[in-house]
Amino acid sequence: MKDQLTHTDQAGKASMVDVSDKPVTARTAGASGAILMQAKTLAAIRDNRLKKGDVLATARIAGVMAAKRTHDLIPLCHPLVLNDVQVAINERDDGKGLNVATSVRTSGKTGVEMEALTACSVTLLTLYDMAKAIDRHMEMTDIKVTSKAGGASGDWSLDDQ
Repeated sequence: MKDQLTHTDQAGKASMVDVSDKPVTARTAGASGAILMQAKTLAAIRDNRLKKGDVLATARIAGVMAAKRTHDLIPLCHPLVLNDVQVAINERDDGKGLNVATSVRTSGKTGVEMEALTACSVTLLTLYDMAKAIDRHMEMTDIKVTSKAGGASGDWSLDDQ
């Protein structure tokens, strides 16, 4: 049954999904989110004027590292060998902060949506951490899976809706 939760057994107890009989396939996923901030904060990040150093480079590295450690953070996630993790950080069109977009790729038996979400979330958290000294009113928002490909459930994109 497609609507059945995959991380619970018949008694409703949490359990790891057994993927041992699933085929290895190419898997990709994307996620996105945003961090809203004051104009002065955005300018300080853009101009690399924060005392903690290069905020954007540090946040991108944190996102990549987080994707690789998702199984340590999220219960019941399988440890995966990731072939590629990309983290893009761009200024929002409205000038009120930064957008983050992540993509993750592997060849495996299970998808990488959680890795893409974790990369996005930790990138946003790192942006907040590095700039909180000058702006404690920042807001992380709109974190979501934007696409997935591979596996038995097929391909999906937020743009398809």
